[in-house]
Amino acid sequence: MNVWQLLTALMPVLAVFLLLVVLRLPASRAMPLSLLIAGTLAALVWQVPARQIAASILEGWVIASSILIIVFGAIFLLNTLKAGGALDAIRTGFFHVSPDRRVQVIIIAWLFGAFLEGASGFGTPAAIGAPLLVALGFPAMAAVTLALIADSAPVSFGAVGTPLLVGIAQGVPELDGAALRAIGATAAGIDVLVASFLPLIMVALLTRYFGATRRWREGLALWPFALFAGLAYTLPAWGVAHLLGPEFPSIIGSLAGLALVVSAARRGWLLPATPWRLPDDPDPATDVPSADARPMPLWLAWSPYLVAAGLLILTRLNSLPFKAWLQGITMDWPELLGTDISASLAPFYLPGAVFAATALITLVLHRLPVATAARAARQTAGSLVPAAIALGTSVPMVRIFLNSGVNTSGLASMPTELAHLAVAQLAPVWPLTAPFIGALGSFVAGSATFSNMMFAGLQQEAALAAGYSPRLILALQMLGSNAGNMICVMNVVAAAAVVNLAGKEGQIIRLTLGPMVFYALGAGLIGLLIASAS
Repeated sequence: MNVWQLLTALMPVLAVFLLLVVLRLPASRAMPLSLLIAGTLAALVWQVPARQIAASILEGWVIASSILIIVFGAIFLLNTLKAGGALDAIRTGFFHVSPDRRVQVIIIAWLFGAFLEGASGFGTPAAIGAPLLVALGFPAMAAVTLALIADSAPVSFGAVGTPLLVGIAQGVPELDGAALRAIGATAAGIDVLVASFLPLIMVALLTRYFGATRRWREGLALWPFALFAGLAYTLPAWGVAHLLGPEFPSIIGSLAGLALVVSAARRGWLLPATPWRLPDDPDPATDVPSADARPMPLWLAWSPYLVAAGLLILTRLNSLPFKAWLQGITMDWPELLGTDISASLAPFYLPGAVFAATALITLVLHRLPVATAARAARQTAGSLVPAAIALGTSVPMVRIFLNSGVNTSGLASMPTELAHLAVAQLAPVWPLTAPFIGALGSFVAGSATFSNMMFAGLQQEAALAAGYSPRLILALQMLGSNAGNMICVMNVVAAAAVVNLAGKEGQIIRLTLGPMVFYALGAGLIGLLIASAS
């Protein structure tokens, strides 16, 4: 690649960081500009045919529609719960578990989010966890940032193991079931040493950027409980990955973690004597309303989330017929504009459909009038316009990047050329590099599964050429793709939309970038030590 070709291949990354992070433009303005720049360079420098670019844009609009369905369902469910008073009861219940805001973040974002990721994936944890944190009184920026950071480690086995069983398996088709299980177990083992620190990072960011005194120390003071919470998920997940395979580590690990962490929090184990509160929290004497003041029983308030979780699991298990039924209802657009690009949408299989159905079930559970659902739907639709603009331009830009292998310049696709350049320059330290390749894939593609599918073959080739264990390198690819989820533009835009933070996407990425680097770098260093010792 010459200099112009290198800049063109890097443009989807450079444009996002320059416009969103440096210039701080809202995504509704930054992403249309990014699409214009990336599309023009793809045509002029990479020599991608105009028909291929146009088909990529159409494909991107289909994918963006699927994300918007998820966001709509999440906000619709939240608005329905808010209208019926369920969120007030949930807030009261959490203050009975612990009034410490750091503990509440760990329970909701880290553990409940891990359960949602294991059951569904597709951005569900941030779409549900971030608005729930806002409803509990957290600043919207804190809610979305912490939910995105938390939705990382569980992604390895998210959506009942899809990133491994589909992503890695399709990227390296010759791998059998035993090899896939070994890769998953290796990734889970490294996560014990790296991801277990994420809850501590989360609470440190909470106190540093959203506390009254803006100090790291107040978050780090929770280190015994935060590390306990990290290990309460990663150790059970590692055990399940070894014993049962890749389908259920996130689900079982999160349930075990919830049981352990909630029990410890109720008893005050490993917690400082003084709970930490947000600056706008009410006086401690009025933080916890009396039982008589609760708008509804706690079990009834939580029932919609339990219904949603149950429906997600039932519709994701291959052993049950529901998954095939829902996936069978699709809208297909084969060979768009005569290219090899096809798109499809299975609207009833998306988590957003589950959330919308749950909102309607909530009307019955909470005895709400039908007008409540209509009002919540109108409010939800009106809040999606900025997200629709951002997603309608960012996703097509990504598809142009990924589909750029069809060109007259003799080059491979842009991500493949970048990865080959990295292999040529960094092969001696590839275990350190491999997670960042995985993170690049998730950042641009918006999916750990697609990152694994796209780069797993290259990662294996690099491992064999440099003399490293392919199992280790593929595990590092998985962990890197998890890290990239924290800063992925599509995830950030969607999560920002559900908490009404459209226009603040660059600020969110600035806050999640450090934890992303920690996760990818930590996994890479552990991988380098393992490779050096073997």
